[in-house]
Amino acid sequence: MSVVIPTRNEARNVEPLLRRLDEALHGLSGEVIFVDDSDDGTPEVIARVRPSVRLPVRVHHRTPAQRVGGLGGAVSEGFALCAAPYAVIIDGDLQHPPETIPALLGTAVEHAADVVIGSRYVSGGSASGLAGSMRHLVSTGSNRLCRWVFPRRLRGVSDVMSGFFLVRVAVVDRAGLRPDGYKILLELLVASGRLRVREIGYAFAERHAGTSNASLTEGARFARRLFALRVPKPARFALVGASGTVPNLLGTAVLHHVGLHYLVAAIVATQIAVGWNFLGCELLVWDRETGSRLRRYPAFALINNLDLVIRLPLLAVLVGRWHLGVGISTLMSLAAAVIVRYLVVDRLVYRRRAVSERAVSERAVSERAVSERAVSERAVSERAVSERAVSERAVSERAVSPSHGRPSEDGVSGAVS
Repeated sequence: MSVVIPTRNEARNVEPLLRRLDEALHGLSGEVIFVDDSDDGTPEVIARVRPSVRLPVRVHHRTPAQRVGGLGGAVSEGFALCAAPYAVIIDGDLQHPPETIPALLGTAVEHAADVVIGSRYVSGGSASGLAGSMRHLVSTGSNRLCRWVFPRRLRGVSDVMSGFFLVRVAVVDRAGLRPDGYKILLELLVASGRLRVREIGYAFAERHAGTSNASLTEGARFARRLFALRVPKPARFALVGASGTVPNLLGTAVLHHVGLHYLVAAIVATQIAVGWNFLGCELLVWDRETGSRLRRYPAFALINNLDLVIRLPLLAVLVGRWHLGVGISTLMSLAAAVIVRYLVVDRLVYRRRAVSERAVSERAVSERAVSERAVSERAVSERAVSERAVSERAVSERAVSPSHGRPSEDGVSGAVS
């Protein structure tokens, strides 16, 4: 199996973690892959400890510019690096016991499971390592919320928030994963097809050293990702656009009331709505986009203002010729532009960076090939050493054992004696 460990500033935990992994997996075929987002020298500590353990250990360090998706994104990249058919995801802070990994693998093999989850909420499990009643409340509440949002897909899963699980690498659709934050199990269970899932209990321990990665920011990322997984992107865009009608309608009404012509009021109010919609799209629709928001905003604003070419003539007809109210006319003209705006914005402003993603994938494949080649060369080297040892042993045995035709100590051949 490949043990994938996403790390962020875990330098003080690396050595005890590797020693426990080395002991727990003794006799099993495995490797350890650190996908590291640290700034505290964690890769250097791994390099120092690596020669003293039996397990092959690799490090894939991500620079700040490459840390897309947080620790969940690190796990997703780790899947591409796995040389084994099973991947075990485990935190780097020793709150997940490495000694449970053989049980995860045994359960997967025995039950032909695609995913085996280490659960704190089944028989044999414990969440005692959660710090304080608030963490307990957040954990149990988040689990209930996830099962309520996805009642069919998560049926029978007691610990959706677990960061300790085994997955059969072949079932992972990396192209469909868009993790944001450190709760990738939810993403995996929801975004993949039907999976055979099992759970086993484990005791969640206290953090060995360092500080927890849990925070209000991570909680907000989790809530946003849960919303994105449940609501399709076009629907999210429509919801953001619908919410943008509020500042647009109010702005138009207020500005028209204070004396501006309704067309001028509509233009000014549109600028307010554009800012509102841009913020909503950044947070809820096209999240996890890299690059500068200031660079994206002009294109977004331009496209959203171009729909005035449609809206203003329509608004003039509805108000000037058909004598409808400014409010209802503004609402109807906004509805007419939503579909066109979504298609144009999706293609021009938030198009996915296919070249960048392909480069990441190619880099992962290259690193995996290097790893497999290293393993192969090590196996060849070990085989050569073994064959040489056998040959030397045979020579040694011939040297000390009497044989036919070989002179004995008294000078008489063995055959004659």
